[in-house]
Amino acid sequence: MSAANPVSPNTVSSGFDIKRSLLETIVAGLLALIVFGPVVGVVLDGYSFNAEPRRVAWLVGGVMLGRFLLSLYLQTARGQRMLQGFESGGSGVHVLAPDYKSRLRYIIPALIVIAMVFPIFANKYLLTVVILGLIYVLLGLGLNIVVGLAGLLDLGYVAFYAIGAYGLALGYQYLGLGFWSVLPLAAIAAALAGCILGFPVLRMHGDYLAIVTLGFGEIIRLVLNNWLSFTGGPNGMPAPAPTFMGLEFGRRAKDGGVPFHEFFGIDYNPNLKFLFIYVVLFLVVLAVLYIKHRLTRMPVGRAWEALREDEIACRSMGLNHVLVKLSAFTIGASTAGLAGVFFATYQGFVNPSSFTFFESALILAIVVLGGMGSTVGVVIAAFVLTVAPELLRSFSEYRVLLFGVLMVLMMIWRPRGLIRISRAGVVPRKGVAP
Repeated sequence: MSAANPVSPNTVSSGFDIKRSLLETIVAGLLALIVFGPVVGVVLDGYSFNAEPRRVAWLVGGVMLGRFLLSLYLQTARGQRMLQGFESGGSGVHVLAPDYKSRLRYIIPALIVIAMVFPIFANKYLLTVVILGLIYVLLGLGLNIVVGLAGLLDLGYVAFYAIGAYGLALGYQYLGLGFWSVLPLAAIAAALAGCILGFPVLRMHGDYLAIVTLGFGEIIRLVLNNWLSFTGGPNGMPAPAPTFMGLEFGRRAKDGGVPFHEFFGIDYNPNLKFLFIYVVLFLVVLAVLYIKHRLTRMPVGRAWEALREDEIACRSMGLNHVLVKLSAFTIGASTAGLAGVFFATYQGFVNPSSFTFFESALILAIVVLGGMGSTVGVVIAAFVLTVAPELLRSFSEYRVLLFGVLMVLMMIWRPRGLIRISRAGVVPRKGVAP
């Protein structure tokens, strides 16, 4: 007669470990109290404050209930399979079948058509939000080369963004240059700044590299803030609006010129400036996407990825790690310079408060959220992190908190980002051993 299997008193007949679930629930409640208590439970009122324990209690109770239900679900067979999927689908480059046909060949033309039709139905508010999203797409694509492909942690990327924006303002103020003249010059100036930054950090890695680049970004911001006679300091500087073959988009042109709407005989539309910026910016983003797509499949793109995976192995293969790092810094910085020019002409004004460390952190979050090295993921994440704050204006006090929670969840469940890097497989040639 066989002995019966012992049953733990903390485990019900269905196989749930209630003691473990309760323990996880209590820990989650304590963490929620620590996080939400000071932020949600204390409301400032002038020089005093009001306590809101009821809101904290609702939030902590919701977290505890959710954690308890999640713990029970993860103990089921389906929950265990989901956990195994998270653990096994973690790292590495996803290799596709050699004959794999990407769905992007249908999605990209559809998105282009939608982008062409969008200005017809969009109002000024939606247009400006999408322009801001496209600017951050440019910034994300540039930093994705430095961080996602080359593996160089850059926390001062906003400095190149500021160089592009102030390049337009200073060129207009002192040299009389317009949007079209400064656009390539700002990209070149930002690329030179990236090359200059690249030389001192050639032997640095990880945290040391991050600290040096962070210092570079702060140096640029402080110079712009304190050089009153040249940059205007905290007061900022005006930036010119774009023109179309010399035609301005305002109601009246400067110096007795002919504005755009009078030249073409159409009614004046105050949104013409933003429509033009949207069209040009969209074309520039498409060009940058194509160039980055080609670069990742060229030897320089493979060298970036080799440097990211193992610099010692990269150097042992005969690759010049100096040129590889400099090329990543230079190309990534030039993209930020382009984005800075569009930001300045979109705003019509620039000042140092637009180029703080928070901007660098936001751009880095776009790269991490989208997927290190993933182009499609960066594009999606850029729109998520720029459009979502506009949709959550009623929660403006907690936007940074929600942003932090989102990043923590991504690091737990999708450490490689929304979309992992994928490479097409290669069919072995006949007569070659696999």
